[in-house]
Amino acid sequence: MERLPALANELRQKLIQSVSKTGGHFSSNLGAVELTIALHYVYNTPEDRLVWDVGHQTYAHKMLTGRMDRMPSLRQRGGLSGFPLRQESPYDAFGTAHSSTSISAALGMAMAAKLTGHPRKSVAIIGDGALTAGMAYEAMNNAGTSHCNVLVVLNDNDMSISPPVGALNQYLGELMSGRFYAQAKKLSEKLLRNAPPLFALAKQLEQQTQQFIQPATIFEKLGFAYTGPVDGHDVLGLVQILQKVSQEKGPQFLHVVTRKGQGYERAEIDPVAYHGPGKFDPAVGLQQTPTSKQTFTHVFGQWLCDMATQDARLVGITPAMREGSGMVAFSQRFPDRYHDVGIAEQHAVTFAAGLACEGLKPVVAIYSTFLQRAYDQLIHDVALQNLPVVFALDRAGLVGADGPTHAGMFDIAFTRCIPNMGVACPADENECRQLLSTAYAQNHPVTVRYPRGAGIGSQVSPDLQALPYGQAEIRRQGRGLAILAFGPLLYEALKAAESLDATVVNMRWAKPLDLALLAQVFQDHERFITLEDGARMGGAGAAVLEALQDLGIQKPVLVMGFEDAFTEHGDPQELMQHYGLTAAGIHQKMAQAWPDFYVAPQLRKVV
Repeated sequence: MERLPALANELRQKLIQSVSKTGGHFSSNLGAVELTIALHYVYNTPEDRLVWDVGHQTYAHKMLTGRMDRMPSLRQRGGLSGFPLRQESPYDAFGTAHSSTSISAALGMAMAAKLTGHPRKSVAIIGDGALTAGMAYEAMNNAGTSHCNVLVVLNDNDMSISPPVGALNQYLGELMSGRFYAQAKKLSEKLLRNAPPLFALAKQLEQQTQQFIQPATIFEKLGFAYTGPVDGHDVLGLVQILQKVSQEKGPQFLHVVTRKGQGYERAEIDPVAYHGPGKFDPAVGLQQTPTSKQTFTHVFGQWLCDMATQDARLVGITPAMREGSGMVAFSQRFPDRYHDVGIAEQHAVTFAAGLACEGLKPVVAIYSTFLQRAYDQLIHDVALQNLPVVFALDRAGLVGADGPTHAGMFDIAFTRCIPNMGVACPADENECRQLLSTAYAQNHPVTVRYPRGAGIGSQVSPDLQALPYGQAEIRRQGRGLAILAFGPLLYEALKAAESLDATVVNMRWAKPLDLALLAQVFQDHERFITLEDGARMGGAGAAVLEALQDLGIQKPVLVMGFEDAFTEHGDPQELMQHYGLTAAGIHQKMAQAWPDFYVAPQLRKVV
């Protein structure tokens, strides 16, 4: 046990060296090193279950559970996932990546152990940011009366991806002043241990003061036995506390205070910048790299500020993703109209609905994968009432290294089936700005989906010109074959079309489809390909098939998108090639589907 501090130092150095070479979540992992070691030291994993909330702090966990040699493959195709993955290791008790699921899962495991008479223990490790989500409280409300032996460890680092917000964050700060209390307590104990009578008196006064100031925490009111706050970087102290807590019966709650970026000064100073960096030199730190391209996220952020300047009714909403969604400038320029509601996607959507009921124009900036968590609110609270809410869906399609948990594969399918909902699919940065303006001008809900990173680098117009609602355009006139492209894959379609002499339609909208233009294209061509960076099942291609049937037209259609399987993690360009959503992939799919129709060109022209 006395060697654990040295192990923590060694593990932290390996983390710095490893992540600096691969990129990945950094500051959150540095902050959880001692806690990870203590948990594995006390609990008999994998027999005992550790459930890591979100899971972006589990690199040390992976290193300690036999995956040290595979760390160079982190977040690369065929390599280690950046999150816990049940298929990857028996030590990954539950797959995570979305926030606030850990307590529910750990309680389910604890209940299963109780019902089967198994002595295993279950632990949920959750951050203070994740604790803002309602699901965490639903689980704690259930756990408090379950009589299950489950431990919730709150990793309180006072820092989520965006600065933490809300009454809960203030409450945690008031719990004996969090970090200050833990550090002061540790110092006073060290000074008083040499004077046993004074130490005993101090402990008695501390207990009485706690009872006077804090008769019961919110966690105790929910049925948990509360311990803390304790120093999350004192690995020996953590082991002792965990050993005691692990022997207790019923729901337990341990409040641990840590610091993101611990052990790497640059990350300690700026944990947000070092939340998920790419490759960097640890001796130098992150460097600004000039780029000539604006990202789609940046285009949205600029549009939001410009539209807010023009229209005082605009209100911007984010569920704890200010930086990721490009809302930093908006939050600074329009603080009264900026609302970070915490990790609470359901609340974000219904909050927007309430604003819209009163004549305001809410814009909800949310990742495609996170909108899934508010699907009922999207249908029941917004669409059913036909409220004019704009949903700016970042990270649509592939996201790369973060993998299937963060990929925006399903939003076309799950939004286009909702009555009153419009679904825009801009092909490039300038069209993204234009379609945001189009969506904002509507009197019903509209989603505008766009990918992570930059597109082709199109010149973005500074005005707020809107495109016609639901109108497509022909970008290339050919014959025989028509490719109907939705979103940024338009440019792969244009590459393929050159050697195929195909017509290319920039569809722009998955809903409504431009039926007038489609009817003409269907009449003038023999065969069709639909191309989208989303799920084939129920997606934009399926919408085209429905339109063909409604028009009474029977012609061959090849629907290209992601098949009925979750995508891998890895480099986005490599993955797009793997899934065949490239110009060369169009040729390959055509040759397989229509060997009698396809005449192979020189592929080198389109690769």
